[in-house]
Amino acid sequence: MTNSESVRIAENVGEQPPWWRWGPYLSERSWGTVREDYSPNGDAWRYLPHDLARSKAYRWGEDGLAGICDRYQLLVFALGLWNGRDPILKERAFGLDMWEGNHGEDVKDYYFYLDNTPTHSYMRYLYKYPQGEYPYQELIRENQRRAGSGAEFELLDTGIFKDNRYFDVEVEYAKVSPDDICIRISAHNRGPDAAPLHILPQLWFRNTWAWSEPRGPIPTIRLLKKAGVYTCLLADSSELPPLPGLLFPYQLGKRYLYADGDCTPLFTNNETHSQRVYGGHAANPSPYVKDAFHRHIINGEACVNPAQTGTKSCLHYRLDIPAGESVQLTLRLTPTAMQQPFADIGRVFSQRRAEADTFYEALHPPKATLEERRVQRQALAGLLWSKQVYS
Repeated sequence: MTNSESVRIAENVGEQPPWWRWGPYLSERSWGTVREDYSPNGDAWRYLPHDLARSKAYRWGEDGLAGICDRYQLLVFALGLWNGRDPILKERAFGLDMWEGNHGEDVKDYYFYLDNTPTHSYMRYLYKYPQGEYPYQELIRENQRRAGSGAEFELLDTGIFKDNRYFDVEVEYAKVSPDDICIRISAHNRGPDAAPLHILPQLWFRNTWAWSEPRGPIPTIRLLKKAGVYTCLLADSSELPPLPGLLFPYQLGKRYLYADGDCTPLFTNNETHSQRVYGGHAANPSPYVKDAFHRHIINGEACVNPAQTGTKSCLHYRLDIPAGESVQLTLRLTPTAMQQPFADIGRVFSQRRAEADTFYEALHPPKATLEERRVQRQALAGLLWSKQVYS
């Protein structure tokens, strides 16, 4: 049976399949992985733990929540969150390892891959974010106390979700074309009281320039426009040479990120905060480093770039969401400069969701029940969301 998604699949051929140029190729965590382990003893978990992840620039693979990137991960979009109480800006999944009492490595966040299509023309992701202070130390202490004996101590066991005091943060993507992506972020307050939520859509370049001597060419992200209608960031890598090591030239050029609503653009660089990671008087290549948004928003430090340019950026939304209500943010990541970037976004989301429904209806076994169809669709979404870049 021919449908819109099967037509896109048929178009997805050649060295650079067009509909796979962008997708969910971003891990929820890259800290503690062997690819980012440069230690002399090969102890990846203790060389780059979660506590250093916000401050150390990765080389081979970025991480983030509900994120997307191009297929070689030069440019990344992902979500940052803060509930006004956490000691850490929530930018990536937190987890424990066997050294901390777990039976093995285990993420202690709750996120769900709800929907996805083979060409990533439509994607949906859910993250459950507590409204109270995230119990990092309690999870570590209690799992260490249990020392691998009996059940692991999970986030739900801490009582952090009592009285439904959490946000459902849902992120949807709908492609207009292979390179033009509409983004919708919805935050639902499931608790009994109004609660603050900071939402930080982030756009940044993977650090491809710091690993040679002299350092390689550096791309830029800058504020292009902040008007009453929208804010626009321009990510420009057009001056960079093609990515080395491939059999064909690969460049991104320019990408525009449009965002609606009242937000504050912030800028820093995707550079290691050397003093924090290595200690002493280690020199930073830039005064603006990877953990600047965490330090600026939570600690009030003047550590973001006032010139509004860098290799890492975010759009800071400060919200107060009444009990039982929700807010919705709309963005668009595209290679095209636009005067009205949000004019047809509602139609695009409706169309791509309907096309995903049609595609999966043709895929389900004819005698499958409604529940079985839901299970199959979400299982396939999990496989598709789990794609990752390996450089």
